Amino acid sequence: MSAARQLLAISGSLRRGSTNTALLLAAAQLAPAHVTVQLYDELAALPHFNPDLLGDEPASVTRLRRRIAQADGLLISSPEYARGVAGALKNALDWLVSGSEFVAKPVAILNASPRAHHADDALRLTVTTMSGRLIESASISFELLGRNLDAAAIVADAALSAALRRALQAFCDAIETPDDRS
Repeated sequence: MSAARQLLAISGSLRRGSTNTALLLAAAQLAPAHVTVQLYDELAALPHFNPDLLGDEPASVTRLRRRIAQADGLLISSPEYARGVAGALKNALDWLVSGSEFVAKPVAILNASPRAHHADDALRLTVTTMSGRLIESASISFELLGRNLDAAAIVADAALSAALRRALQAFCDAIETPDDRS
């Protein structure tokens, strides 16, 4: 039997009706029985990254670091703004660069729109540059653009939920076998 796993889901969107957030909330509902997915909900509370604050960082940054350190893996989904990763998400990642919490952390990137490949490519580059362990077999794209689906609708869609379940299982399998970076 698989060990209990704790995944932290981070949406790069601050929008209330975000498709990226809905995708991560659907992942929480579809996760294997031994897996808990918690949505990180303090992205908007993070101050702009400022290296002068390292060592005396705001409480919101300390909480982010702690949650990253405690998670067995990260699920990240980001919209594409002006051909790049959402600024709020990039800001959060910038806060993690100087610490050890992110190093070798398994990461799956869920892309809510294949059309948003510039942000997806940039996010993959950032994750690997930061020494995160990108799990390719769990990092997939979904055709959600313009469909206005919330988490419940994603879960109810047979094709979407099956693809998300497969990605989550691949992610959990990779976490349990650290030598497999597929």
